Amino acid sequence: MVDYFHRHFGAKLFLSYLVIIVLGVLVLGVASQFILPAAFNRHMVGMGGMMNGMMEGSNTMSQLFVDFRASFNEALLYAALTAILAALALSFLFSRSVVAPVLAMSDATQRIADGRYDERVQVDGNDELSQLAARFNQMAEKLDQVEAMRRRLIGDVSHELRTPLTAIKGSMEGLMDGVLPANDETYQQIHAEADRLNHLVDDLQELSRVEAGAYELDFRSLDVSSLVQTVTKRLSSKAQSKSISLGFELAPDLPPIFADEDRSIQILTNLTGNALQYTPEGGNVIISAKQTNDYVQFSVHDTGVGISTEHLSHIFDRFYRVDKSRSRQSGGGSGIGLTIARALVEAHSGRIWAESEGEGKGSVLSFTLPTAQ
Repeated sequence: MVDYFHRHFGAKLFLSYLVIIVLGVLVLGVASQFILPAAFNRHMVGMGGMMNGMMEGSNTMSQLFVDFRASFNEALLYAALTAILAALALSFLFSRSVVAPVLAMSDATQRIADGRYDERVQVDGNDELSQLAARFNQMAEKLDQVEAMRRRLIGDVSHELRTPLTAIKGSMEGLMDGVLPANDETYQQIHAEADRLNHLVDDLQELSRVEAGAYELDFRSLDVSSLVQTVTKRLSSKAQSKSISLGFELAPDLPPIFADEDRSIQILTNLTGNALQYTPEGGNVIISAKQTNDYVQFSVHDTGVGISTEHLSHIFDRFYRVDKSRSRQSGGGSGIGLTIARALVEAHSGRIWAESEGEGKGSVLSFTLPTAQ
């Protein structure tokens, strides 16, 4: 029996109600027995002459008190039994109303543990149990989203790895069968695919570290102009290879930013490299910076392919591509550079977003970093 109460919350709750009821009845009974004689004598004194007559026969007085106590105890007993029965019924109902949502959450938790992340519990009212149920549903929703992201990531990684591996395997089979010539061009193609595969693995490792926060940020005061010029020089050869004009426009008197230098360069490099990749030959890419309150806003403007409205909120997702028909070779990159940039910006307490007037009208990728206080 003791083990049953230890294992069942409803039984413990019901027992707690029952103990309170029994203690209340005991206190009422004991207190009434101590108080009853003095109260009886006090009331009899108030009856005046009737009491004088009764005093002539003490036996009559004693018998009256005994009869009164017996009737009082009988009434007290019936009242206590009625109260106990009513309290037991109400305690049973109340305990069930408390235990029922807890049991529902327990069952839903087990189903979630079994992999059914679409489980939810019903929320009724605004009390603490209802708030707990609402928090439970929020947790379940987050787990469902994480599971969906995990499945999507596995599919995306599998697809991204399969493309260069298929090209390498096909080239090697062509060499073995004598279909492809064993010359420098063939070997360069195989090396290029292996290099793409290596870059993808490196990017995945970097994304894993960034999203897990497994890195340290060396915050210090940085000059915005030096930062932009470093990125511009680093990507100038890539811009020249596509005949793209790469420049920068900085607002006067920009304050220094408070950020990690290497990570800030990485953010701006990822965004500018993305702009160069999707800007056709003869286009323009401009890096600009201006102060907005306690932040410096960096923006990368391009005259590239543009982004339609429905894609703007997704371009920072892993492997997301506006044009699904583009290959990595023509579209460039691993598809997670912008995802890494978003994680790094958020680690600096900044914000990142994309703007575009539509396809063929270019785009603007912007982010903010805090100024040095």
